Amino acid sequence: MVRVLPVCVLGLGLIGGSVLRAASAAGRAVWGATASTADAEAATAAGFTVEASLDDALRRADEEDALVVLAVPLTALPEVLRSVAAFAPGCRLTDVTSVKGAVTEAVRKINPYARYVGGHPMAGTSRSGWASGSAELFRDAPWVVTTEDDSDQEVWAEVVQLALSCGAHVVPTSSAAHDDAVARISHLPHLLAAVLASVGASGGPLSLALAAGSFGDGTRVASSRPELVQAMCEGNRAALLDAVDDALGRLGAARGSLASTGGLAATVNAGHLARRELEQHRSGPRQAVKVDLTADNAMATLRDLGNRGGRLTSLDGTVAVVKTL
Repeated sequence: MVRVLPVCVLGLGLIGGSVLRAASAAGRAVWGATASTADAEAATAAGFTVEASLDDALRRADEEDALVVLAVPLTALPEVLRSVAAFAPGCRLTDVTSVKGAVTEAVRKINPYARYVGGHPMAGTSRSGWASGSAELFRDAPWVVTTEDDSDQEVWAEVVQLALSCGAHVVPTSSAAHDDAVARISHLPHLLAAVLASVGASGGPLSLALAAGSFGDGTRVASSRPELVQAMCEGNRAALLDAVDDALGRLGAARGSLASTGGLAATVNAGHLARRELEQHRSGPRQAVKVDLTADNAMATLRDLGNRGGRLTSLDGTVAVVKTL
């Protein structure tokens, strides 16, 4: 039986604030810290404990053997990790950052004694700050938990339980596979939304006056805080370059076809089929697979199921249940 740990959240914006709320709603002891005075005041007014400083929050985490959740922008991570190394060096540590390779490298460099297992809830809005968060933000959402052969299985199980208690289902995969995937389904969409918004605005007042659903849907995430988008996209540079090259190749093919024959059937039909594939993946029937976590190949088995779209939906002692297509 996994012990229910208290949770210390560093950073109380949209995601961190939602983790604090959801963990509290699940019955966990929680506290947090943030560099934002506005977020600290709002969280305190909502009845949550916000320590006076990051260092105070980490001292308490060390004393109470808490699970520490890093919920700060990638650019702030080195400074926060130095505080973790100073005040809770051997803590159980996870994060909610949208890039995993860069975070793993930073943890190993700055605080190699931390028992770190990466996480990334795939949920959010284009808004930011404590006021935009919700205890229900992660309900039925995928939450990546990095699953490597050398993962600390005790901490891995604790991060899985945190995600499940917040209402999410867990996708077990490696840091590298995560970064490749999110480059295509998160970071590239942010970049394309920025381009699409700029192209639309360059059409002048008439274009903006006529902008309707497709333009609004396609540019929604362009209203996110630019510095946060920049940090996550640049932090996943190599994988994003591959995704951009793929997109440019497809756009180039569409342009070539439009210029030569006037036809766009190949591009439009491929996109339509891909969208249907997404819908089928989300709604298709699934079968439950039980994974014995004491088996030598347990982490590899979980990664394989996750990479095939499997969802870990429960963890009972040393048995994980993954629902797969």
